[in-house]
Amino acid sequence: MTACPLALAGRCYCANHVSSFAASEQSSDLSTKTAVLLLAHGSPENPGQVPEFLGYVTGGRPLPPAVVEEIRHRYSVIGFSPLACWTLLQADQLSQSLLLQSLKMPVFVGMRNWRPFIGDTVKAIASRGFERVIAICLAPQNSRTSVGLYRRAVIGDGNLPFEMDFVEQWHDHPLLIKAFAEKLRSGWQRASAENGAKLPVIFTAHSVPERTITEGDPYEKQSKETARLVAQEARLEADLDADDWTFAFQSQGMSGGPMSVNPWIGPTVEETIRNLKAKGHRGVFVHPIGFLCDHVEVLYDIDIAFKQFAEKGSMRLWRAESLNGSKTLTAALAEIVSSRMKAPGI
Repeated sequence: MTACPLALAGRCYCANHVSSFAASEQSSDLSTKTAVLLLAHGSPENPGQVPEFLGYVTGGRPLPPAVVEEIRHRYSVIGFSPLACWTLLQADQLSQSLLLQSLKMPVFVGMRNWRPFIGDTVKAIASRGFERVIAICLAPQNSRTSVGLYRRAVIGDGNLPFEMDFVEQWHDHPLLIKAFAEKLRSGWQRASAENGAKLPVIFTAHSVPERTITEGDPYEKQSKETARLVAQEARLEADLDADDWTFAFQSQGMSGGPMSVNPWIGPTVEETIRNLKAKGHRGVFVHPIGFLCDHVEVLYDIDIAFKQFAEKGSMRLWRAESLNGSKTLTAALAEIVSSRMKAPGI
């Protein structure tokens, strides 16, 4: 058996190929006929699966071989993307949290671009006769490029056998903000002590095409709002000047076409690091508030690529821990579900 990346040993989901459906077989309160569905992006389990994975990401549109090889290289460098592992762990923790609230509801997991696929999960839910599903995207900021695609994957041909209560956004949920602030405060204090001076902070989220925003998508505004609320909760204003914490978008697309033709929103992390260096900083602390767990955009883009970029400019880079198995994150998810169950008519 492969060593568990989350140190779960015999309880490891990935190494033991535990199905997310099996985790949802606990007894449920059939009087409610309600299930929870956590939705995530998905990621390949090994570098050899990258071409197939990218086919799902692009909807079958071929990418230049150099782009495929670069993405395969990134997965090879990090060795393994634990996105599915953390998502399944959160599903278990959420189920246990709901049980403590006397809500005996199974929590299913569906991935848009990898196994367990959303379509397969929807079929599993339908086969058990649930009448209502509370669907939560593990992408708190709403964008048609993420949340919108998850919704479409759940709806499929439109003939859902159950009522769907789809959570559109939760970027400003107090417990989500608290979870991010906990990681920021503890990590920033340790890094600043190691640096010997207070570090400026760069909040990040995944970039999207500019046309997405110009056509009315709320993603950019919501991402910056999450960052502002986290900075406020972590009391950054008491320790840093206003211009010593900022926001940047990372992981701009690799479509193979020129960015001038298909621009993505910025500023980029690289130019933000350069600007901070020009102000005299010799270190930076990155806090990705657009992601809930470790995966390639965190483990490679930040931990390897951005760190190397900073080092080339004689700067050091630290990062806040991802939420991963955060119990505060679980509490946020549980509160969302509970509030939906208390809605009028439920």
